Amino acid sequence: MPDDQDWYSEATATFGDRLAGAREAVGLTQPQLAKKLGVKVKTLRDWEEDLSEPRANRIQMLSGLLNVSLSWLLTGEGEGIDAPEIGGEIPQDMSVALSELRQIQTEMTQLSGRMARLEKRLRKSTEGLL
Repeated sequence: MPDDQDWYSEATATFGDRLAGAREAVGLTQPQLAKKLGVKVKTLRDWEEDLSEPRANRIQMLSGLLNVSLSWLLTGEGEGIDAPEIGGEIPQDMSVALSELRQIQTEMTQLSGRMARLEKRLRKSTEGLL
């Protein structure tokens, strides 16, 4: 069974997880950070919930405002924040659920890659038909 802190590792934390964690680490609320960035709160919330992604210039601004490296924000590698402390041990049923979530996330990432490759093949094969 993976380490209880593994759910926040660079391999499992999403961009949204890192963004929310870094925002909280510097003591900003979503409305405060959204105002500093010049975006709507809903936009920032969507980024934190991994429903959409910011443009490159916004990611660079986020990196500076949150005092984390650009690479950490994007990949989890580099200068960032530490994983949140969890008081005590995680109960077994929660640990099992977290493990299952990690597995689903991995599968979804793999399926997303497959879908992108298939879409590219379909576009390429239909170029002459349209």
